[in-house]
Amino acid sequence: MSYANHLTGFGGLPVIDFPGPGDADTTRLPEADDVAWRIASDSYDSEESWTEAFARFRKAIDTTAVRAIVVGSWEEAYDSGPEEIIAALLDARSQLPALRALFLGDMESEQCEISWINQGDVGPLLDGFPELEQFGVRGGSGLVLPAVTHHKLRSLTVETGGMPAEAVRGVAASDLPALEHLDLWLGTSEYGGDAALTDVAPILDGERLPRLRHLGLRNSDIQDEIATAVASAPVVARLETLDLSMGVLTDEGGAALLDGRPLTHLKKLDLHHNYLTEPLRRRLQEVLGGAGVLLDLDRGHAEEDEYDGRTWRFVAVGE
Repeated sequence: MSYANHLTGFGGLPVIDFPGPGDADTTRLPEADDVAWRIASDSYDSEESWTEAFARFRKAIDTTAVRAIVVGSWEEAYDSGPEEIIAALLDARSQLPALRALFLGDMESEQCEISWINQGDVGPLLDGFPELEQFGVRGGSGLVLPAVTHHKLRSLTVETGGMPAEAVRGVAASDLPALEHLDLWLGTSEYGGDAALTDVAPILDGERLPRLRHLGLRNSDIQDEIATAVASAPVVARLETLDLSMGVLTDEGGAALLDGRPLTHLKKLDLHHNYLTEPLRRRLQEVLGGAGVLLDLDRGHAEEDEYDGRTWRFVAVGE
């Protein structure tokens, strides 16, 4: 399964590509507020820069009505960060009064592997767009996400093969009173995912997230530790959906979920890509599935390797 796919929908709108310079004169464009606009340049041998594509976009579209922007690939994203892109978006903010959803780094592996995407400090985007309701970013290399206060943000997604601990701590220390959906791909230490359980502890406490209804802490090589902590976390009582998928989850973490706070109030528990044994799967299905919780226990491509007397297990998304 490929996890780093292009977004097809964002901000409640279908995503379409703003046409390149060769197609601009022949492509009929939808109304500005009917779609989420993906603006991109080629990662390799681009005929225009991302900022040049954005300049064309601003001339062609009524930006005052634009509700969602998806930043796709930029030139040499494996070597260059999005600083100029962030600056261009901030320079245009007075022309984007309706913007409510913004995603940075919507690239597939053919454009740039997720852990090769060079990111930067995305805090200014949240500070600069106080009306944003949905924000997402893909790529953890160089990612800086400082603690922010944002009163309108309802959804925050960070997709990485390795999320820096400092960025995790930034999310955990943020004041996000309206946030309902939080999804963090913590990743593996092999690709910079150096967060420890203590870094996510404030998220599990939930004091700064009074409206949280969906929590995803996934794609982690410390998934058992996270599951054990989640099992007794105060924030769980207010959740409707919980996602601990894509990581190295074994029977240790699965049993902790059954032995901790009751999870029978959940609408869905997503554990896909896991290393659970069949007896533990049956217990989860009997206890939680029997109580009406929608369970995703698909093992997917989670395969164990034996080498040098050790069993090796892997997250779903690394490189």
